[in-house]
Amino acid sequence: MVLPPSATRHGSTPRPQHLFLARAAAPARSQRGTLARAAASIALGVALFAVAPLSGVPLGGASALAAPPAQIKTQVPGYYRLGLGSFEVIALYDGFVDLHVGLLKGMGVEQIQSLLARMFLEHTDGVQTAVNAYLVHTGERLILVDAGSAACFGPTLGQVVANIRAAGYAPEAVDTVLLTHLHPDHVCGLLSADGSVAFPNATVWAAQEDVDYWLSEAVAEAAPEGNRPFFTMARQAVEPYQAAGRFRSFGRNDALLPGVTVIPTPGHTPGHTSYLFDSGGQKLLVWGDVVHSHSVQFRHPEVALEFDTDQDAAITARRAVFARAVEEGWRIAGAHLPFPGLGRMRAEAEGFAWVPVEFGPIRDSR
Repeated sequence: MVLPPSATRHGSTPRPQHLFLARAAAPARSQRGTLARAAASIALGVALFAVAPLSGVPLGGASALAAPPAQIKTQVPGYYRLGLGSFEVIALYDGFVDLHVGLLKGMGVEQIQSLLARMFLEHTDGVQTAVNAYLVHTGERLILVDAGSAACFGPTLGQVVANIRAAGYAPEAVDTVLLTHLHPDHVCGLLSADGSVAFPNATVWAAQEDVDYWLSEAVAEAAPEGNRPFFTMARQAVEPYQAAGRFRSFGRNDALLPGVTVIPTPGHTPGHTSYLFDSGGQKLLVWGDVVHSHSVQFRHPEVALEFDTDQDAAITARRAVFARAVEEGWRIAGAHLPFPGLGRMRAEAEGFAWVPVEFGPIRDSR
């Protein structure tokens, strides 16, 4: 029950109604005073904000206008891990080259430029093209597929050994090197900058057809003069391993290692080889230089490269491995696909499409 202002309670003295009105009015006056003070504070803040830039007085102290740290301008280490059954696959970034569009053969320049533009690729000074190698830990072996360029092709390359270390491994722990072919951007990394072997405990393997071609002085002498340095670099890279009894060749039908199958993909070089890794039914094809331009050759596998030893054979091998990779659902690792160069393929109405791997944790179930 609410008592009227004039009512008495237990004989108390009646309170005049105006006292209640005065007390009711007091909070209103207090609220108005608070609002007035807040408005004044806001006005002062606005004034200070307007004046501070002119007067050089920073708001909130000197640290509020401190310059941010300098931009780092370096990329993260160039390695990426992928689980493959019980295997661990590590993509290794060696660096990049700028691939001139004139090296692509079998298609008009305008159509090539259109395909590059479709992928938002700048090509005026050449298309930035990755050079990748792959380290596979099988649980029993540490296998390196291709060794990168070292110093053979300039300062934008030569990062394989550094990225092996960044990934937590030592080059001395590598026990096997499988070469897809003997081009300099795949073999020069067998040597350190001082000419010593980069992988002192590794046995190096290459296809017999490539050995017969690239290590032959007779073939080198018959080659165009501009190609002869490639032969010299291949010989220099493998010589220390040959001297130590750690360089070996294999035939197309040879079984090399458990969980690794040789897949001949000749044409880019006479003995160009891809390697199919299999762990628990999960398969990854490390295919070397089957593709140089992902924006062109997936959609048009009939486009060859000027450096192909046999362009027709290279096209035939590319078409065959594309079809099989799609049919079998293989994962792919490519030496010149955008880093990490890992993914899958799918068939489309016109040619094929590349589906790159998604960054994520290593999951044994995937």
